Amino acid sequence: MKRLTVLLAPAFLLTPAFARDHHRQDIPAISEQNQAERSVDLSLGDGSRLRVLISAPSTPRGTLIMLPGGAGDIGLEKDGNLEHGHNFVVRTRGLWNRQGYTVLIPDTINRTNLRGARSSPAYARLVEDLITYAHQQETGPVFLLGTSQGSIAAVNGAAHARPGSIAGVVLTESVSVMGGSGETVFSADPQQVRVPVLIVANRDDACTVAPPQNAQKIAASMTSSKDVHVLMVSGGITRSRKDCGSLTPHGYFGIEDQVVAKISAWLDAHS
Repeated sequence: MKRLTVLLAPAFLLTPAFARDHHRQDIPAISEQNQAERSVDLSLGDGSRLRVLISAPSTPRGTLIMLPGGAGDIGLEKDGNLEHGHNFVVRTRGLWNRQGYTVLIPDTINRTNLRGARSSPAYARLVEDLITYAHQQETGPVFLLGTSQGSIAAVNGAAHARPGSIAGVVLTESVSVMGGSGETVFSADPQQVRVPVLIVANRDDACTVAPPQNAQKIAASMTSSKDVHVLMVSGGITRSRKDCGSLTPHGYFGIEDQVVAKISAWLDAHS
């Protein structure tokens, strides 16, 4: 069942503008790129509207639906400005474009805090709407990629996606220990995920709710998938004040190039 009621019609606001991060001095230069970016307002099946940042290379080979961590609010404005661009999946969009992938990053609706909501049926339906929209752009296979709290959303979306609608799911520094949000990747029906899964964990991640040693536990929970792989990386530097911050090993700060390259190799093999 398609939940996008109108597609590329007046209900959508397409703003062809480069996304600009307000706190540019604190964000790695990799967010500076020459790809086409635009802000799109999607009209969802439940009547709400979701603003999405789309960053695309000239000849895309696939689409990554990127699900940010933290509260999920990236502060995307109509003109393409970004208030919160530190998150790994946001600041690396240029690197993914160079690998040939279109990046689709949803904001939250009305600046809602997503903590505690990513494993819900309602958020699974929202991810399904994003998948439907991505396919209508005809840019190749569609993957889900979540980081930290966003991995919960990625598992939820993959667990309830229509058969054949996504080519795989990537989980990076996933929340696997219960914390303040009251949910983990295990709350999102990982046993129902049937597509290929890549679980990435940084040995140097000190975030207490995303311990790297739990990567194998996450993999073991994916009992319906016949293709589950764990990728261990190491390194990174710390600029954020908290270990779970984006500019730390938890967010692959300082090792973005190698992490993106390794994940891209897995994506290429599953496209």
